[in-house]
Amino acid sequence: MAATSPEADLVDAIERLGDKLGQAKASINHRFIGQEKVVDLVLASMLCGGHALLVGLPGLGKTRLVDTLGTVMGLSANRIQFTPDLMPADILGSEVLETADGGARAFRFIEGPIFCQLLMADEINRASPRTQSALLQAMQEKEVTIAGQHRKLGRPFHVLATQNPIEQEGTYPLPEAQLDRFLVQVDVEYPTRATERDILIATTGAEDAQSTQVFTADELLDAQAVIRRMPVGEQVVEAILDLVRACRPGEAEGRDLEGSLSWGPGPRAAQALMLTVRARALLDGRLAPSVGDVAAMSRAVLTHRMALSFAARARGETLSGIIDRVTSRTLRLEAAA
Repeated sequence: MAATSPEADLVDAIERLGDKLGQAKASINHRFIGQEKVVDLVLASMLCGGHALLVGLPGLGKTRLVDTLGTVMGLSANRIQFTPDLMPADILGSEVLETADGGARAFRFIEGPIFCQLLMADEINRASPRTQSALLQAMQEKEVTIAGQHRKLGRPFHVLATQNPIEQEGTYPLPEAQLDRFLVQVDVEYPTRATERDILIATTGAEDAQSTQVFTADELLDAQAVIRRMPVGEQVVEAILDLVRACRPGEAEGRDLEGSLSWGPGPRAAQALMLTVRARALLDGRLAPSVGDVAAMSRAVLTHRMALSFAARARGETLSGIIDRVTSRTLRLEAAA
């Protein structure tokens, strides 16, 4: 029997993963109703090994989504309710002094809730900057340093944080370094009337809808490896670079944005686009991403990595409008090439 080529093996792995993702989406949508776009974005972030920031008003199902994802993806999940009095030790854990029966004393480390595979950081902007900083090393390096010791977190490790966009009293803006660690920002909006009707019927009966496990932690790690092997055409790579650089007011490509943006996306934005366009193509049943995937992922990847200037806010400009304008211009250049 002839050995298959690496290309054929990759195509087979992508197709099998696509089938499994279809099952996962169906199981999630059975409990998180009518928000397919949100589900796709969060799944894309997990397939890329990244974290997601869920922005939306209370009561739109963000907590329900995270709980459902833990079940479907086979991950151990913990939840932290961020409050102004939350301390770093409440997230990371701490050492306690214990006395044995013989009188000997020794320190023992008690793990905090961050030692899991799927962490929900609920209302993350309600904690102080000191507490928020406890997540920086964990989100980037998948480990924490406590009392001089490096302690590995779960594999895989994902943070899904929620943030209320309206209620700002008693909140602290997330620092740029932490925002940049979120692969995507997912805007959770009000459901349509038809969707709200389905939610009403499904959640007020005698039994609540249940999801079933589709993935295991090891299978998710394998899926993340497949994503990184998916081919990306040169046209898509150039579109990513053009788009990211055109959103930086300090670059020649973004010179016309100098009066609109205080700062723009760094290299992590290009890395995030490179990964998420692959995940989007896979979730859509395709073997490779297109320039259209770059446009579709632009808002989710770039919005939280940019900041409007005071003058732009006074003019009523929005980040989404700027991103759409730059994306449209970049794609026209790409098409002309």
